[in-house]
Amino acid sequence: MLSLAFAMAAGVGITALQGSRREARARASHPPEGRFIEVGDARVHAVEMGQPQGSAPDLVLIHGSNGSTRDMSFRLAPALADRFRVLMFDRPGLGYTAAPKAGNATLEDQAALLQQAAASLGAERPIVLGQSYGGAVALAWAVYHPDNLSALISVSGVSHPWDGSLDPFYKVTASPLGSRLVVPLITSYVPERTVTRALEDVFAPQPVPEGYAEHFGPGLTLRRGSLRANALHRANLLRDIKAQAPQYDRIKVPVELVHGDADTTVGVHLHAARLVNDVPQARLTLLDGIGHMPHHVATGDVTDAVDRAAARAGL
Repeated sequence: MLSLAFAMAAGVGITALQGSRREARARASHPPEGRFIEVGDARVHAVEMGQPQGSAPDLVLIHGSNGSTRDMSFRLAPALADRFRVLMFDRPGLGYTAAPKAGNATLEDQAALLQQAAASLGAERPIVLGQSYGGAVALAWAVYHPDNLSALISVSGVSHPWDGSLDPFYKVTASPLGSRLVVPLITSYVPERTVTRALEDVFAPQPVPEGYAEHFGPGLTLRRGSLRANALHRANLLRDIKAQAPQYDRIKVPVELVHGDADTTVGVHLHAARLVNDVPQARLTLLDGIGHMPHHVATGDVTDAVDRAAARAGL
């Protein structure tokens, strides 16, 4: 028994050391792109690109699950930087934004934090674009802070409740035991190429753009804090959507929806097609043969939607 205890202690120590080393390498290879701002008791990582403040419309880009500002800064933000002041934020617990000190960050919590972060940078009524899970956060912004945005764009966004159970991976990693025992093992021993291969499924049927994985930084998503935060976000997403969806009639700003009809991650018929019916001022652009990542594989269609939203908002 004593030998077993020593072996277990040694295994825990080696795993913790390996995890810390891998996290340090991820931070070194993919450091913060922007600066840190204090919002209440939260430290938010913010990236600004494009036109100077006051010279162009403000545009906030919100990334999806397992992501960071690097998802938006790869292709979409540069395509809009010539005519917008683009602000990108890491969502709570992901990228380089700190996780909440107590509890999970709901959609409403995340929208409130990002709205305050944008306001602290002088963007009182920005255009707000969210992709996938970020689309749900953008909708929460419009529902709970309707006077603090000018227009909304949802790209492959989650909007409505669905049937089915939580993916077993998130069931495990969101549980107290899995968070303490399984997550460190993933951080320490799962190779980054596993994340790179997962990107192929996310982008399908289109290929992953050349250079995306290197820019995105798979190692960032394998950090213990990121895995835990993302697991809690995903575990509570259905609950948050059920609370949010009945309030879409509060949205009064112009809404542009962009969704691929080959998206098997967030199905268009369950989400965007229903949102068009719930929000009279919403307009849907359906992309033939496009999967879950239009902002990378059909960037022009997404930037066109942003331009339409800006025009409809009088910007």
